[in-house]
Amino acid sequence: MLKQKIIAIVGPTASGKSSLGVFLAQKLNGEIISADSRQVYKGLNIGTGKVTKKEMGGIKHHLLDVSSPKKQFTVDNFVRLATKVQDRIVKNGALPIVVGGTGLYVDMFLGRMSYPNVPPNEKLRKQLEHRTTEQLFVQLQKLDPRRAANIEPDHKRRIIRAIEIAKAIGQSPKISRSDASGEYEVLWLGLSPTPEKLKKNIRIRLFARIRAGMIREAEKLHKAGLSYKRMEELGLEYRYLSALLQKRLTQKEFETELERAIWQYAKRQKRWFRRNKEIVWVSGKAEALRLSKKFLGGR
Repeated sequence: MLKQKIIAIVGPTASGKSSLGVFLAQKLNGEIISADSRQVYKGLNIGTGKVTKKEMGGIKHHLLDVSSPKKQFTVDNFVRLATKVQDRIVKNGALPIVVGGTGLYVDMFLGRMSYPNVPPNEKLRKQLEHRTTEQLFVQLQKLDPRRAANIEPDHKRRIIRAIEIAKAIGQSPKISRSDASGEYEVLWLGLSPTPEKLKKNIRIRLFARIRAGMIREAEKLHKAGLSYKRMEELGLEYRYLSALLQKRLTQKEFETELERAIWQYAKRQKRWFRRNKEIVWVSGKAEALRLSKKFLGGR
């Protein structure tokens, strides 16, 4: 039985994944499945750098704005929805193109990784909730150093879940190498600008979002009922926006600390994707298109 062909575009934040995804979709009759753990939430637009209607270039984008930010969206939710979307795209005669920097989402959906179905341990969660994020991260490093090396160290909810899994089964599972038995045939394309270029991109992108109203957007979300605690749980931009709105950070501190945090996050993303030896790290759109056409058999 022939496997469904899928193109996956991965890499760190601000590396140009969205632009490349749209380009390939326009050339190859594709539709995009977004794999971003924050862009799934409604209303988190400027803060997450969510692709705008203009940037979509007429290409259908899926799994944006599918959940309330007040609720937790899990990797299981993502895999379930992505599988349904992929089926619809194929039935429409289009090519599924997965674009995103949330490595766990991408690897789980495309069969590189299997994750344990560990049920919630409410008693343990209540105990852990009283500890600081820093204390929890140290605990995770002891229990599961592999997961700690790739997790966002400021994301309390995600760290608690990782500890919950580690206590239930030990270390998180390694990447599966049983790709041959998976459902999909995947062309992995990666973007990885030089550190200097990536740092510059991160800075330009961050200040463009601030000018575009990222802080006002966070104020609006809070007024609509998104608590500061939940904002912090969403991690990265929202953790720092929560601190700024509560006046725990000055504007300058907010800008400096968030830029540093995004850079650290980008380095963790690069570490995650480097483990996938199937990724072809491309230099630009022309190379990506050539490889894609070859993969699709001259399509």
